Amino acid sequence: MILSTSERKGSARERLLARLLDAFGEALPSPEMSLREVAARIETSHALLRYHFGSLPGVLAAMLTAQRSRDNEALLEAAQQGTFDDFVVAIWRTYTRPEQLSRARGFFYVAGLAAYGPEDFRAFVESIGDLTEMLSSLAEREGLDATEARDTAAVTVAAIRGLLLQEVLAPGTRPEDAVALILRMSGS
Repeated sequence: MILSTSERKGSARERLLARLLDAFGEALPSPEMSLREVAARIETSHALLRYHFGSLPGVLAAMLTAQRSRDNEALLEAAQQGTFDDFVVAIWRTYTRPEQLSRARGFFYVAGLAAYGPEDFRAFVESIGDLTEMLSSLAEREGLDATEARDTAAVTVAAIRGLLLQEVLAPGTRPEDAVALILRMSGS
């Protein structure tokens, strides 16, 4: 079978992304790293990374999107058995683990860049509604109408991200029982 140019490019990009994910594990390259340093870490050229991802922020966005997709698959599996509240607790625990600090910082870094250039981060921007969708589905399953479920999910995700940002900027300042506050605020 002969692959088209776009299929070869996509598979080469996916192979590079897999190497990046393997090399950095749960973390992300620091925004202070150069594209050359990242390329050296996965034993490739910076030109190849630039071709497939555009820039270091493009690398970060692709890695975050893939990591979050993997996380969400595991979270969704857990959500099938639990409640809205259980899912919120699982999200909070997933993203507040100490080994997630690099990814949390990376998320807010890329989100800030995407605010100024959403077209440059299209896949990332499109992927950030995933938790809201999953929570909304659970809220509907528990009896809320579609609009109320969507609103409750949006507020809950905003609260999680807001408290996570607070923790990134000022570690140790979030409320002790942040999840209980989030759930009380969302009416769960």
